[in-house]
Amino acid sequence: MAETVRVADRINTAPRYTQSDAVRLNNMFRGRDTVEMLTVLLHENMLGDAAIVSSFGAESAVLLHLIAHVDPSVPVLFLDTGKHFPETITYMDELRVMLGLLDLRVLAPDPALLRQKDETGLRWSYDPDGCCDIRKVMPLSAALAGFDAQFTGRKAFQSSTRRALPRFEIEDGRLKVNPLADWDKDRIDAYMAEHRLPSHPLVEQGYPSIGCSPCTTKVAQGEDPRSGRWKGWDKVECGIHSAVTPIGDGSEDPIF
Repeated sequence: MAETVRVADRINTAPRYTQSDAVRLNNMFRGRDTVEMLTVLLHENMLGDAAIVSSFGAESAVLLHLIAHVDPSVPVLFLDTGKHFPETITYMDELRVMLGLLDLRVLAPDPALLRQKDETGLRWSYDPDGCCDIRKVMPLSAALAGFDAQFTGRKAFQSSTRRALPRFEIEDGRLKVNPLADWDKDRIDAYMAEHRLPSHPLVEQGYPSIGCSPCTTKVAQGEDPRSGRWKGWDKVECGIHSAVTPIGDGSEDPIF
């Protein structure tokens, strides 16, 4: 009798998603309404385990409202860097209650790492990349390890580095979904007015993009909304998002 050959058990470490999946989803939802897209993605569980990454910044209420309307139990991840404006924390609490967010998770940097790498709390002043890495990139990377996909509130109009932003992209084998990629400022404002969503309290003071207080300044009329972030530094992203490169057919236009 032939001996049965035992197949060794293996853990599948391959990425759940590849670039071809992003291209397929961009094509599948091209031109379709944002609410319809979110409803299909969440109700049909097309993304696996997904979370919203929210800064609770200037326009965060729009994405949170859209997704909470479909499924308020989707986890919301907020990076509490210890450097936020007090108004941001207050705004987070206000939106959590107003939108009925059922799973808000506040992520904090490792205290031991802060003592080792930023004991004075002033790393932002001489090494903003290192500060962002400790306070944002590393905590978020650890939190996202258990998720297959994440939603972001990024939009193509926000800066030149986001002009080619697609609805779906891949990062570290994880699907990154940008439901508002093709929304412009007028549409954002109209949605907030229609649903009576409160703006971040600093918007009226001239802050169209709001991050940590030491690295956020007011923006002059006509400038990119994100030009007030890391003013004077050759830095446009905190590190949890990279500059966008087009995917799909090689076109330089956003894939919506």
